[in-house]
Formats: sequence, structure tokens, C-alpha cells
Amino acid sequence: MQALLDQLSQSRVIDLAQPWFVGMPHWPAHPPFAMALTKAHGDFVLPGGVSSSAELIALGTHVGTHIDGLGHFSCNGVLHRGQSLAEVGIDLVPPIVRRGVFFDVPRDTEDGVITAADLQAAQRAAVCAGDVVLIRTGWGRRWQDARAFVNEQRQPGITLEAAQWLSTQGVYAIGADNVALERIPSPVMEVHVHLLVEHGIHIIECLNLEQLAAEALHEFAFVAAPLKITGATGSPLRPFALVKQ
Repeated sequence: MQALLDQLSQSRVIDLAQPWFVGMPHWPAHPPFAMALTKAHGDFVLPGGVSSSAELIALGTHVGTHIDGLGHFSCNGVLHRGQSLAEVGIDLVPPIVRRGVFFDVPRDTEDGVITAADLQAAQRAAVCAGDVVLIRTGWGRRWQDARAFVNEQRQPGITLEAAQWLSTQGVYAIGADNVALERIPSPVMEVHVHLLVEHGIHIIECLNLEQLAAEALHEFAFVAAPLKITGATGSPLRPFALVKQ
């Protein structure tokens, strides 16, 4: 235990989540994030002048930085391995503590694609079975401007070939700083089907990968946990990278 605590004390945390705010980007098929004050300081005052404040939030499970569960996509009515939604609910996904590998493959235009060859050219650390792979397209820099980020559902992303290259290596999850991981528009969402339905690989979207890129950090400990929402197909996520001081 002491050895683990010593390692943690020698590490620093890099936040990989985008901020949540009213008016933030959201995929049109999912509800937007909303927040309202429900109790202000002074509304109810305890003896000694003590009061509290609280708010109400409403959100979709696939809005903001989030993880797709294996129940998010089906093909011909079938989920991964023919399982039921109850068997692949996001509440059954355990906290994620795994090795992370970062690929920095920026694309400045909406029609930019990231192929397997592009990933291989940008690779600075080996990919191993069970890893979480994070891919920066650079699109996350638009996060504060919802219209520019959503961009009428046109964004750069990975190709099916790139997804296949990663899936053959047995990765646990693939994440990116765009809204769909794959290049969109994608009429049949082939990357989602390949990863979620055919291979049981989670997808993480709307990440903030700018600090990893700025510091050229290509290998780290990835830590995150989805909310235990019974039967849900996805969940908001607060991921972070642990790196040496």
C-alpha cells in the first residue's frame, strides 16, 4: 500500500474532460445540457446565519465528455454478442484504471480523415491489449463555440480502417476530442458498429486532449468512472491522466 501511495504522491493529474455549461455543444439527436438554480443563499437560513445553495441539472447521457456503453448501438437489432440492454448497461462498466496511449493527429478541416497509416506515423508508444487509446484531432479547441464545434455535424475523425487497426490490438476503449470519434457525416456509423457491436470496445467522445498534446505525453495512467445509471447506454465521464511529476 505504501508503495502505491508513494507512486501517487509522485504523480500529477491532467484533466481530460471538457467543461459543462449552458449552451455547450451537443449532438442534435441528444438533449442539451441545462442548469437552473433551485435554492439560493438566504432563501432558508439556519440559526447562526447558515444557508446553502443548490441547483438542478438536466443532461443526456451522450452529451459532453462521455463514454458509450455497448448498448448504445445495434446492428439488425442485435447488440454486442447478442446480449440484452440489461446485460450491457453502463452501470455494469467498472471504474477504468488502465494504461493510456495518446496519438496526436491534428486535422484543421471538417473533411479531414485519420487513417491507420496516419496513426502509425504519429505513434510514439506501443499499443497493448487492454489499453485506452486517445486520439487528438484538434477539433476540441472549438469547444467554447458550440456552433463551430458541432459544425452542422461535419467533423474530422478516424476511418473504419483505423478502427480496425486498433481493434486487432485488443484495446479496451478509444477516445477522441470530437463528437463522434469517426469522421462525420457517416451515413451508417461504421466505426461505431465495428467497435461497439462487433468488438465490444467502448468509445469516449468530446475529450480535452490539448494538454497531452502541448506536453507530448504519449503514455500515462488513464482513470475514469461512468455513473452507475441502471440500464443506460452511456454516461458523463470525468477522465484524467496520471503522469510523473
